[in-house]
Amino acid sequence: MKISERTSDKVERKLIDDILSGNLQAGTTLPPERELAKTFSVGRPTVREALQRLERDGWVTARKGQPSIVNDYWNQGNLTMLDKIVQNQQSVTDEFILYLLELRCSLTPTYIQDAVANNQAKVVAVLAYLEDLKDDADSYAAFDWKLQKEFARLSPNPMYLLILNSFDSFYLRMATRYFSIDAHRNLSLQYYNELLTVALKGDAVEAEKMARQVMKRSLTLWKNRND
Repeated sequence: MKISERTSDKVERKLIDDILSGNLQAGTTLPPERELAKTFSVGRPTVREALQRLERDGWVTARKGQPSIVNDYWNQGNLTMLDKIVQNQQSVTDEFILYLLELRCSLTPTYIQDAVANNQAKVVAVLAYLEDLKDDADSYAAFDWKLQKEFARLSPNPMYLLILNSFDSFYLRMATRYFSIDAHRNLSLQYYNELLTVALKGDAVEAEKMARQVMKRSLTLWKNRND
């Protein structure tokens, strides 16, 4: 039983990888179960199990008596699929970093405002570690990720942390690339210090405004980094 589960996981991962890489494009049909079983050198029950999970998570749409259709995962996806997408990012693409920076623009200012408004002292305590921050990409990536998750945790809305947790296996790789550029580290250092000042005052509205401005500037810097 355990061997069968591991085998079906392998089939599932390979099909997801083919969808994400574009080898299986949205709107196309998967090969029939018989062909997939031959391709993966497994039994049809193993393939069927993998396909059932793919359908459950929204990767494909099953059709009675016919091969499944590949879905458009960006438009039809959910949080479960997000975790799979992140796991299958073998290389950190510029496009995916852009998507994450845009997501930060939307989410981060709100949960930072909530954190300062509801847990001012704890926000200050998290930012107090700023004095130990080393000027290298790895240190900034680790520090920034810790800040993001702590601020989300200090917000009353648990959904923010749930979303961030989906990126645990990916964020550090993405952030290390982002912080490898001196201008990006300098902007973030200035932001961290200004945020600490605002948090000490307990000004949640100003914290939200500041975070939104910096998130937008980070996005612009990344878009224009090769100009």
